[in-house]
Amino acid sequence: MNDDTNLAGKTCVPCRGGVPRLDLDTCTALMAEIPDWTLNEDATRILRDFPFANFATAQAFCNRVGDLAEKEGHHPDISLGWGYCTVTFQTHKIRGLHENDFIMAAKVNQI
Repeated sequence: MNDDTNLAGKTCVPCRGGVPRLDLDTCTALMAEIPDWTLNEDATRILRDFPFANFATAQAFCNRVGDLAEKEGHHPDISLGWGYCTVTFQTHKIRGLHENDFIMAAKVNQI
C-alpha cells in the first residue's frame, strides 16, 4: 500500500533549518519502516549498503536514486564502486535526521 500513512507514500517538505532534529526514540521507531537501513550511534544519519553483481548495475541504481533525490528535493550522500552502492541520508541544515530522511529511505527501498 502506498499512501500518506506510510513513509514511502509521503513527499519531502523543504527543511530550511531552525527545526530540531529527531530524537533517538523517534528515529528508532521510524527505523521499523525502513528495513535493512542502519542508524548511526548518535542518531544523526541513516545508511544502507546495496550489493550488486557488477559496477554497471550499481551505477544504474545510483542514477535512479539520484533521479528520485532530484524529484523530491532531498539529496543523499552516495558512495559507488564495483558491486556496491552505499546511500546515506542526513539533513545537513539541522546536522541530524528529519522525517524527510526516512521518507527518502523508504522510497529508495522501493527502487
